[in-house]
Amino acid sequence: MHQPPPASSCSSGSGCECARVGVRASALAPAAAPCPAPRRLPHPRRPEPPSRGTGTLLRAGLGPWCSPTGSPAPLSCETGCGEGSWILVCRLLVPTQVSLLSMEEDIDTRKINNSFLRDHSYATEADIISTVEFNHTGELLATGDKGGRVVIFQREQESKNQVHRRGEYNVYSTFQSHEPEFDYLKSLEIEEKINKIRWLPQQNAAYFLLSTNDKTVKLWKVSERDKRPEGYNLKDEEGRLRDPATITTLRVPVLRPMDLMVEATPRRVFANAHTYHINSISVNSDYETYMSADDLRINLWNFEITNQSFNIVDIKPANMEELTEVITAAEFHPHHCNTFVYSSSKGTIRLCDMRASALCDRHTKFFEEPEDPSNRSFFSEIISSISDVKFSHSGRYIMTRDYLTVKVWDLNMENRPIETYQVHDYLRSKLCSLYENDCIFDKFECVWNGSDSVIMTGSYNNFFRMFDRNTKRDVTLEASRENSKPRAILKPRKVCVGGKRRKDEISVDSLDFSKKILHTAWHPSENIIAVAATNNLYIFQDKVN
Repeated sequence: MHQPPPASSCSSGSGCECARVGVRASALAPAAAPCPAPRRLPHPRRPEPPSRGTGTLLRAGLGPWCSPTGSPAPLSCETGCGEGSWILVCRLLVPTQVSLLSMEEDIDTRKINNSFLRDHSYATEADIISTVEFNHTGELLATGDKGGRVVIFQREQESKNQVHRRGEYNVYSTFQSHEPEFDYLKSLEIEEKINKIRWLPQQNAAYFLLSTNDKTVKLWKVSERDKRPEGYNLKDEEGRLRDPATITTLRVPVLRPMDLMVEATPRRVFANAHTYHINSISVNSDYETYMSADDLRINLWNFEITNQSFNIVDIKPANMEELTEVITAAEFHPHHCNTFVYSSSKGTIRLCDMRASALCDRHTKFFEEPEDPSNRSFFSEIISSISDVKFSHSGRYIMTRDYLTVKVWDLNMENRPIETYQVHDYLRSKLCSLYENDCIFDKFECVWNGSDSVIMTGSYNNFFRMFDRNTKRDVTLEASRENSKPRAILKPRKVCVGGKRRKDEISVDSLDFSKKILHTAWHPSENIIAVAATNNLYIFQDKVN
């Protein structure tokens, strides 16, 4: 087996801080010359490889999984975590450039059959989903992809009151959010990939969302229009200006019905504030401000001011050779507008209070789990890097995801997490191979359910894991095209580490590391989940009893 290079092989004289931080030197090149480093050092957001599947599809699952009050019901299956109770009932086509042409001819082409899947292969790397997010009501679901597009799905109106159609989502709107750019001053290409999407609470008939690529955050307004004005005095019916001499009477413009049109318009563009790649955006609970975080800084913005932001965290050292960690994720507290957390590549979490200081370089609380010296290895600092941090809906707990585990922290206890869940511990023996193929640098996300009682996160082979915090049970499910028949029940999957493999188990050596669940979302009030598997989006709900 090929052994990774030793940590001391960096010739920069800085103790190979690049490998210790878990960030490629080229990622920080705009600010300083890159540090010579061991090969295969990780980028803060290593692009996931293209999917091997064919076709860019969405799967939607149906079925109620809620209590009569409308709040999420506990997982009550005898085997725990809804095991064996998820179904899939319909398929939706992502509106790429090819499918948009066919949708103009027949709107029903969004729902396609198996023959279409077998005969067409339109998926490209630009179609790979890079973020998924429900809005605050769960009526809309937004996805962003590597091509800079945002696709919004709306819950079917007739499905809300029908037991067997409660989870159907169809295409509502699609628009190009970001375009590829080039920074001529720094000779740096800026990708159009959508890194994050965050919804704002709905205040009127329109919807608002934030989307960001590596450098620029945009505020989008999504609205409906079903009427058009007619009867202008200075313009004719085709919009051309009329000769004032020909106008002999004044007309009162009227509104005429028209086919429903969904429009997406950019209302604000927040640019030129980040030297490094943006990895997180989070809307504050005051709904007047939001923050954006890159590898070394966090900025606070006001929604009404686009030409300036306030820097609230800056961990960039005076000498870049002294860099020991980078910011990996950040989020505001759901109820307290002055509180936020951010995680680092060292596996630490810092809670900051903006009331204490204008510049929050000094944290209020510091969460870190002591490392067991007996388990220390070359990969320890890489796999301890936190890829996602989320406050619980109650605001009492923090959930973090590193490469192998999900941890739940109590805000009142900083020295260790109160819960630790092993996501794919069977990969611990494969870390050297995962290092060689760069999979060890994948950034997995994690989500809470509406009542904070269940946790969901992704894994490889299109597996995703669910953990019930009350019963301590867990289940592994697979989002695959083989299980995408209408109303197909998802069977729990098990991974065999060694010894004799059972019929329903899969060997750890057979896992496909090119198929991975990095992005997931959970409906805010019902148990409907959205799972992004490279270029496919799956929407599941528990089976109807």
